[in-house]
Amino acid sequence: MSDRYTSDFVEFLCESPGVFHAVDAIARRLEKAGFSRLDERDPSWNLIPGGRYYVTRNGSACIAFRLPEGRPSELRIMASHSDSPCFKIKPDPEIESAGLVRLNIEPYGGMLKNTWYDRPLGVAGRVLICEDESKGIEQRLVYPDRDLLVIPSLAIHMDREANEKAMTNVQNDMLPVFADGPKKEKFLEIIADAAGVNSPESILGMDLFVVNRQRPFVWGPEDEFISAPRLDDLMCVFGTLAGFVESAGQNSLNMYCVFDNEEVGSRSRQGAESTFLTDCLERIRESLGLTFSEMQAAVQRGTMISADNAHAVHPNHTDKADPVNRPRMNGGIVLKFHAGQLYTTDGVSGAFVKKICRDNDIPLQTFVNRADMRGGSTLGNIANTQLSISTADIGLAQLAMHSSCETAGTRDVGYLVGFSRAFYA
Repeated sequence: MSDRYTSDFVEFLCESPGVFHAVDAIARRLEKAGFSRLDERDPSWNLIPGGRYYVTRNGSACIAFRLPEGRPSELRIMASHSDSPCFKIKPDPEIESAGLVRLNIEPYGGMLKNTWYDRPLGVAGRVLICEDESKGIEQRLVYPDRDLLVIPSLAIHMDREANEKAMTNVQNDMLPVFADGPKKEKFLEIIADAAGVNSPESILGMDLFVVNRQRPFVWGPEDEFISAPRLDDLMCVFGTLAGFVESAGQNSLNMYCVFDNEEVGSRSRQGAESTFLTDCLERIRESLGLTFSEMQAAVQRGTMISADNAHAVHPNHTDKADPVNRPRMNGGIVLKFHAGQLYTTDGVSGAFVKKICRDNDIPLQTFVNRADMRGGSTLGNIANTQLSISTADIGLAQLAMHSSCETAGTRDVGYLVGFSRAFYA
């Protein structure tokens, strides 16, 4: 099952060094599959029953949907997130120190900081430019195809306790080295060149991030593992997208959602706590001539799946996992539970997921935190604050979550595609 999707997944990862590039890659795949682009700035959406559409917000979030031929009987939604922990570059970023030029950065999300040392790093994101007044401000994606940065470790000779401590101060310890002296090529000159503009003065705004340039690699005796940056959560972004595109819905309104800013709480206009999803539903309701009550009935008959990667049991730290529920890589879909509703799965939504897996021969495993560990959170419970719909949280098992290079199972990609296809059908 993995061979069919692994190479395409690797290609998708390479196309997606950051959130803006990821959504751009999603949009291209949707258009290739016959989806038409909508614009939230248009006052009306002239939607056709049976039509396929998608819309983006902020260039970092996307919602796609397939309309049924008749009135929708229910909603089927799968949601994931485009962002990953990294470093954001501050304005006016160059800092000179010890004859070297460093870039001023700040952390984005809860990362494993030590995994960013001594790696080839690049810069990815967007710039806002104005070269032609008639066109106004334009957005351009940038990702210079160069290894531009390194965050060097302090030598063991100068910190004999480095292996015993884990304290890292981003402002003091982790500013990436950019150039050998201030007279070299300026950082914003490189960004301007990547954006295709003549001068850094044309750049009016920017959202740029430091990214790990390491290519994904498939490994193991049977190519059963993949290691790469940003597996959390591009693995679920890709798997749910492939299943969504391949599915043939019946009478349901099928929606594919990718939100931004999950790693920092989802509280943004493009996050899961925004009105992005409910805004789209209202536009759909209006265009199809549905009453409010008809749409609400479809919502309450529907299901949302929040897809965000899960923790596999670490072979060197088995004591960190629950003694019974112990997911492993290549073990299939992970159904996630939490008594405090950090994961929204309950008996009803869990049974729905289990039935899909059972009916389609898809392996299923469960995750719960140890009772004395809080664990992480995801977007399902946050999205429920905007749309009250039965929801289950799932993921794919991985190791080294929030490292600059994570590890997962190649077979699990195919399992998620199969699950998504069956869910939408």
